[in-house]
Amino acid sequence: MSAQFQPTPESFPPFCEGIQYFADSFPEFDRLGAAPLLGSGQPALPDATSEAAIYQTLLAADALRYLTLQVTGSKSSGHPGGFASSADAVAALHLLGHRNMVTEVGHHAPGFYSAMFLDTSLEAMGITTVAEMRARFRERHGLLGHLSGAIPGLLAPAGPLGQGQHFALAGAYLYRDTLFPVTIGDGGLGEPYIMSAFQHFATAYPDVTNYLPVLVWNGYSQEHHSMVSLWDNEQMIAYWRAHGFDEVHLIDARDYGGANAPVYADSTTFDFKQRMAFTGAVLAAADAAAKSALSGRRACLIVKQLKGAGVHATGAKSHNLYAHHTLDSDDVKGGLQRRALPIKAWELVRENFRHAGGGPAAKVAVTENVRALPSLDGLALTEFAVGESHIPTTAFGLVVGEVGKRDPHFVVTNADGNEASGMANINKALTIRHPTADDLYFQGPSGQVYEPLNEDACAGLAVGVALFGGRSLWCSYESFAINGLPIWQTVTQAMAELRRPTPATVCLFTAGALEQGRNGWTHQRPEIENYFAAMMRNGNVYPLFPVDANMIQASYDWALKQTNKGVVITASKSPLTIHTTLAQSRQAIDDGAIVLKEHKGSHTVVFAVAGDLVLQPVLAAAEKLAETGIGSRIVAVVNPRRLYRPTDVLWDSVSEPDGRFMDDEAFRALFDGDVLIGVSGGPSAPLEPVLLRSRAGEREVFCWKRGETTANPQQLFDFNGMNAQAMGERAMALLERAAG
Repeated sequence: MSAQFQPTPESFPPFCEGIQYFADSFPEFDRLGAAPLLGSGQPALPDATSEAAIYQTLLAADALRYLTLQVTGSKSSGHPGGFASSADAVAALHLLGHRNMVTEVGHHAPGFYSAMFLDTSLEAMGITTVAEMRARFRERHGLLGHLSGAIPGLLAPAGPLGQGQHFALAGAYLYRDTLFPVTIGDGGLGEPYIMSAFQHFATAYPDVTNYLPVLVWNGYSQEHHSMVSLWDNEQMIAYWRAHGFDEVHLIDARDYGGANAPVYADSTTFDFKQRMAFTGAVLAAADAAAKSALSGRRACLIVKQLKGAGVHATGAKSHNLYAHHTLDSDDVKGGLQRRALPIKAWELVRENFRHAGGGPAAKVAVTENVRALPSLDGLALTEFAVGESHIPTTAFGLVVGEVGKRDPHFVVTNADGNEASGMANINKALTIRHPTADDLYFQGPSGQVYEPLNEDACAGLAVGVALFGGRSLWCSYESFAINGLPIWQTVTQAMAELRRPTPATVCLFTAGALEQGRNGWTHQRPEIENYFAAMMRNGNVYPLFPVDANMIQASYDWALKQTNKGVVITASKSPLTIHTTLAQSRQAIDDGAIVLKEHKGSHTVVFAVAGDLVLQPVLAAAEKLAETGIGSRIVAVVNPRRLYRPTDVLWDSVSEPDGRFMDDEAFRALFDGDVLIGVSGGPSAPLEPVLLRSRAGEREVFCWKRGETTANPQQLFDFNGMNAQAMGERAMALLERAAG
């Protein structure tokens, strides 16, 4: 290529504004780049083996590298190096027409944005020139530092490592005729639990193969060599085969770099002939792997190439830009000049991307439209009589089974087993998906219940299905759910930004803390409720605490009607007294709270209670107070998000905003009294909105402190100082202090 120049704005197409350097020529352009191979009616390269196809893929890869460095360099911030070594594979898959691409690597964001710019998807957010892309990179309402739910054409978020494969698997599950490539960095390959997730899914869904892992094996992580940098190619191939892949397509840049090429080679330093040979090999492998994945064989693509290939630096030093990396610094400036393309090459690349896959990803990606769902109208709920005793989770399971029968793509995930949570009826109705058919265990190869012993795999598939437009349910013990929570949090945040409605991601966590006494503290970790309580302020997260078998059904019925929310239902698997009718339950969920019992007396002690089993000592304490003439009001805090003040929550900043909050008059009618005592079967944070708004002069909180091995729940109440006697005595002491 010849020297770089900076033309006047009149001499280049408007989208190129902001590109600092152009080349005046590129080898063989007149012969191989005379016309774009893609166009109207031609959504993919017509012949992936042709010299022109290879050439135009090479140009596309260089354009992606250039834009990635131009954009990150403009803010002296971001991560160009990892994506740079994947650019050849990403370009190949786009030009082959595969537009539904996700990534496990949040640091590849600027490269993904570059692809969306080239295909015009970013025009939907007002970005039409490179200058505008530079200005809005890493800015609010712009191109976030890591992928989010807000960017047109991009299917899924990416930030924490080890998550992207779940989105590819969920997409493949819902859209069986579409390929879902997912790029994975070797630096993050050991993150929990990328490979085991593939293995679990392959075993449960052997007929779903339309996902394509693309390993970017560049030898480095963020600040050092990757942990697989010393593996040879045979080891890497064996690793992927051991995790269920029928075909492993590995292209090693070293094979095209000559006798003196290093173990991790940079293809952009090769001469033109060898660059073409390497790009051709990547293109052929991508095409073969994609065709296999779409025809029933599990395939993966591995591109082994030095990190930072074609940008400002190589190795781990290419990973991140710092303040000294400006567009005028020698390293960034040199990288841009080496990757500079002629204006005509930019026009060609732009046309190819615009037509790849049938149009801009913002129009053709599967997540750009609302997915049609089977109707759940008239979903039957079972009304139990007040005063009877029933198991909440079992009642819940009956509704879940009906949902699955109506919606064949509905999936339930559970690492610990539905039967252990009192929900064997889910397995009976929907069948555990397992290659071994056994009626005794309600399992078979076509079930809708996904039960790998891996919370990450459970949460990942469930939230991925919800994000991509389907219905799902993740069930767990609250003790163990923490292992799957990171991706649930990622997706709920993405849903807060999403450009379209999608079903809420719904969880059911059995409150094992008060029910798992003989297992000790290992099964008694309700602290996760504090996590959800903190997330309520995001604006779209709703922890629900139904008090009985009627209310849990109403809670799930409500959750099924929600969009772009994260809904967490926490309930017991023990028989509990029915306190509310279905109508009262629905009202409690809508309002946020409900009075369960009231005693008139000389004073009023208000018990604000989050949980179901924990009502037992509260009811007993109220009875003891009544014997002394002290009145009480027991209020179930069912949907605490409704009890915040509107200014406490960023509700109006999310897509599909829900601005319903309990007003002051209604709040005071429930919670005003001489003394307020908050009670939680778990930690105290779900009670925060009540404590913030209460006008009671004296307040107290009884909540979970720590687990212990016990024979029954009462002993756990005693151990944590949460029994009826302690509550009654504290109420009396607070009343005395208030009087004094």
